[in-house]
Amino acid sequence: MVDYNDPNTPKGNGDFITDARQELAGMLQDGLSHPSTKPVLAWGAIGAVAAAVLPFVTIPLGLAAGAGYQFYKRVRPD
Repeated sequence: MVDYNDPNTPKGNGDFITDARQELAGMLQDGLSHPSTKPVLAWGAIGAVAAAVLPFVTIPLGLAAGAGYQFYKRVRPD
């Protein structure tokens, strides 16, 4: 994960696809020890619970929406 608040951390090239690919690769390689994995999984669970309450949203769609939102916010925090 790129820490945008740290002035010593390189900011990347600004390409969302490249940054997201690097973040996902880090999450897959490090598993639960990666700092982005637990928040993404937690937001996926929140989305699944919200989908269970809402009559027009399926649980897999809620899971994907919650996890996708948090993943996006981890790659692009601003």
